Amino acid sequence: MRIEFTLDCCDLNRMAAFWQSAAGFVVDGVIEGRYVALSGHGVVLTLQHVEEAKSVKNRMHPAPRQEFGQTWYVLADPEGNEFCVARQSV
Repeated sequence: MRIEFTLDCCDLNRMAAFWQSAAGFVVDGVIEGRYVALSGHGVVLTLQHVEEAKSVKNRMHPAPRQEFGQTWYVLADPEGNEFCVARQSV
């Protein structure tokens, strides 16, 4: 089974560069002006071009929290999409 995440965004090139740098993803394919497919670490992320900017808060991990021996931090990409990264608690 393949699990793919799709993220709406306004600036495909900027967002692709961000995710390549932030997560080490590589570009797998491009449909010019519509989609950029990225992959890495067993994850596929497809960036999908939309005209409208993000206007409401994403509903995931709204604050840092410690759970299961990890501390989770909420960050945001250049278009304001929240995502979490985790660090092993010491």
